[in-house]
Amino acid sequence: MPGKKKSRPVLSGLVVLGLVATSGYLTLELRKQEERGATEVRNVGVLDGTGGKSTGATTITTAERWTRLENPARSVLRGADGRVKAVLTDGARTATLKGPARTFAEPAATASKVSTTDWVRLMPKPWTKDAQNARWFKDWYAENATSKKDDVFAVAFQYIAGAPQRKDAQGLVIAGDAQFGPLNTSGTRNGDLRLEQSDFYDFLGTPYPFRDGTVGAPETMRARSLDCSGYIRMVWGYRARYPLMSSDTAGDGLPRTANGMARSGEGADILPLTGITAGDRPTTIDQLQPGDLVFFKLDTRTGNRLDHVGMVLGHDTEGHLIFISSREEVNGPTIGDIGGVSRLDGNGYYAKTLRSAKRL
Repeated sequence: MPGKKKSRPVLSGLVVLGLVATSGYLTLELRKQEERGATEVRNVGVLDGTGGKSTGATTITTAERWTRLENPARSVLRGADGRVKAVLTDGARTATLKGPARTFAEPAATASKVSTTDWVRLMPKPWTKDAQNARWFKDWYAENATSKKDDVFAVAFQYIAGAPQRKDAQGLVIAGDAQFGPLNTSGTRNGDLRLEQSDFYDFLGTPYPFRDGTVGAPETMRARSLDCSGYIRMVWGYRARYPLMSSDTAGDGLPRTANGMARSGEGADILPLTGITAGDRPTTIDQLQPGDLVFFKLDTRTGNRLDHVGMVLGHDTEGHLIFISSREEVNGPTIGDIGGVSRLDGNGYYAKTLRSAKRL
């Protein structure tokens, strides 16, 4: 079920995305950011329990080597200088690669800026131990290791306020400033300002045939709208091509709602769901890395269901772990502070309501 909670004033004004690419590190702060970046996870351990030293290293060239780490089980590719080049997690198709630095910002909504060298892409198959030797991965990595084509972060920011429209080869508008949903005029939803249930095909305004034979039919009033789970399905599903379910129960792939996604068997559970109460808040978030889906319990009206989902972006320049999601309060995708600061650390609104995380 998409996220919902008591309404707050809607943010207005132009939101700007700064996207900067460079081949080197321009400041000492950015170097520190890369060294502590979320792909360089701190709770590493080892698979064989030898106590703090990585094992199972496989030299593939004179300049690169693979190591195996745990919690979660994953393979890490490092260059000759020891820097991380790729992180690939068992059971997940998400690949976090290192590339030119970029800065993501939303100055109309927050002072937070995320400067990162992480590029998050979707592999054609889930990762398994020693998959670096498989032909499918060698071909995929050769194509994507240094690619500058849009990754999921670049795509995600194509829907924030003020983002220009983008069209595909057939002229269909596939990106641009997205709303959360249409205004609630019925007065029957306990004062919610905007209606939920706007999926990716509502934004597109065109029917979408799912693999189970169901056809998603867009509603005119939901045009250019994406609720929280619809936004994730747009970025990861329609744009990155992760398989999509037509609902929480029909088909295979990424379910329709935040609750369905969190409880599905898709990907790897990074912060396993133990419950929905305040006492079930994860005790640590060290395992999180860019691209992870994070799930929240915001509203008592949704019973035992998780009701909001976002995506980890990375650490901001003050060291806080930031996520992006589509929210009613700002009427669309944001990393802003309206309705709660977009931090996963500390004791802010979203940090306290975080319940689980998944790596697709």
